[in-house]
Amino acid sequence: MLFSNVQPVESQMQTTTPNQVERAASASAAAPSKAKEVSLNALSIEKEVRGYFKDTPQLVGVAWCESRFRHTDKEGNIFRGLANSKDIGVMQVNEAYHLEKSKSLGFDIYTVKGNMAYAKYLFEKEGLSPWNSSKACWGSASKNAEVAFR
Repeated sequence: MLFSNVQPVESQMQTTTPNQVERAASASAAAPSKAKEVSLNALSIEKEVRGYFKDTPQLVGVAWCESRFRHTDKEGNIFRGLANSKDIGVMQVNEAYHLEKSKSLGFDIYTVKGNMAYAKYLFEKEGLSPWNSSKACWGSASKNAEVAFR
């Protein structure tokens, strides 16, 4: 990768118990539906986000506030922002502003890993300002601690 501090996703933090995952998987198998599949997907995305951003918990808070740890919608399409459909993925990176730059740096913001890696790049360059529109959610110290360390 181009940045030594932007690492591949390898979650070392566990936020759900194995029993929770088993129960969710059993429920999905018993009554298969896209909603349950997305719910399981959100659990795995949350785990990836928490592992990837373990050294920058502010970005865990951003991911929760921006997407509720969703990267895809119920139909399996990239999750798009409600206020701005150009905001995409778990970190809600705006493709109108960042697609070309992300591509030039080798990040695919349509994948979970690429979306998070580019978000980390943005954070290192601009801090949290790219996510100012959701600051009311992630900006509260108590809310951020609750989200980042639950």
